[in-house]
Amino acid sequence: MKPTAAEFDLPFEQLYAEHNGWLKAWLKRRLSCRDQACDLAQDVFIRVLAQRRAEELRQPRAYLSSIARSLLVDLFRRRSIEQACLDALAPSAAAAFEPSPEERQQIVEALLEIDRLLDQLGERSREIFLRVQLDGLSMAEVGRQMGLSANTVRKHFIRAMAQCLALMDD
Repeated sequence: MKPTAAEFDLPFEQLYAEHNGWLKAWLKRRLSCRDQACDLAQDVFIRVLAQRRAEELRQPRAYLSSIARSLLVDLFRRRSIEQACLDALAPSAAAAFEPSPEERQQIVEALLEIDRLLDQLGERSREIFLRVQLDGLSMAEVGRQMGLSANTVRKHFIRAMAQCLALMDD
């Protein structure tokens, strides 16, 4: 029998009351920003609430910190992508091209989507794709560097490129 909303609320409320302060402090030490720590703590508890697992938790702090770490990685990755985008657009391109805030947001969202897509690739496919696309290496050079045959490199590159093209179709 499924727990009712009232039956679920009690364990969640207890979890929140007992661990919210600790989680905010834990996040603040990592972010050095009280406001961001509070926002991220809320995001953690929203995930717990959505999963409806509060009553099952044996080690709540470990579970909460695991979710928080995942959210921190996402936050730092987003910051890194945004900064790389801003750095690329800043010096010489700034005079010739200044994107609007909406265009910047679209660029960042596209980069984040590409980042998520690359995370879905296997480690080897991602490495090959990045070496060919970003480093400008030939598939033969990548094969030599990684100790792989040209056919293996080509197979992994085609798989990665197919996923990118599928993303563009969406």
